[in-house]
Amino acid sequence: MTQMDNAIPEYAVAQAPATERSAFIRRTYAHLAVAILAFAGLEWLLLVPLQQYTIPLIYKMVSSGMGWLLVLGLFMVVGWIADKWARSDRSRGMQYAGLALYVVAEAIIFLPLLFVAAFYTTPDVIPTAAILTLGLFAGLTGTVFITKKDFSFLRGILMVGGFVAMGLIVCALLFGFELGTIFSVAMIGLAGGYILYYTSAVMKHYRTDQHVAAALALFAAVALMFWYVLRLLIALNRR
Repeated sequence: MTQMDNAIPEYAVAQAPATERSAFIRRTYAHLAVAILAFAGLEWLLLVPLQQYTIPLIYKMVSSGMGWLLVLGLFMVVGWIADKWARSDRSRGMQYAGLALYVVAEAIIFLPLLFVAAFYTTPDVIPTAAILTLGLFAGLTGTVFITKKDFSFLRGILMVGGFVAMGLIVCALLFGFELGTIFSVAMIGLAGGYILYYTSAVMKHYRTDQHVAAALALFAAVALMFWYVLRLLIALNRR
């Protein structure tokens, strides 16, 4: 996930005039929508017309537990760099480069899971996972916007949950045991917490010029939820 920071900046969204606040929120969700569409387009490109080049890459990524652990480590480093760029105060171009880098990184790390979903489960698994994820995201987002509650108190819970989840993933890869459906359900709940946290931050804590960074944070949370919704459906719908 991206870095979490619940300190209120000097000119946060909550302190901005209503018109400026509304414009910031519209820009944030427009950039989120573009990021999701770009992710979907990249996955189609990699899994359909470029499949002959992608399949060897997928097998290399998942050839061993240590190999996948290395992939996850690289993804975390790239995610940290992308988030840092997206928060840049010097260049708007650097911010967009950060968002683009993160979308590409997510598209690559999703390849093995989407390959299994596309070719080893029923055809409705991927669209069902996408609809469920967007439905959960819409419901959680609506909850924050309607209640106007500040979910920044979730920061500590999410950090602990993220560390525990990463520890379990590392142990599973090192010692070769499966993380079952209960883990997937728990991770969907954790992703929901991230969505609440970042949506609240969009409404209250980001600066009004940080719409790219806000979109990246929300995209990371949506991607996390989509991963585990898809993982759960794959487990339930294998042919």
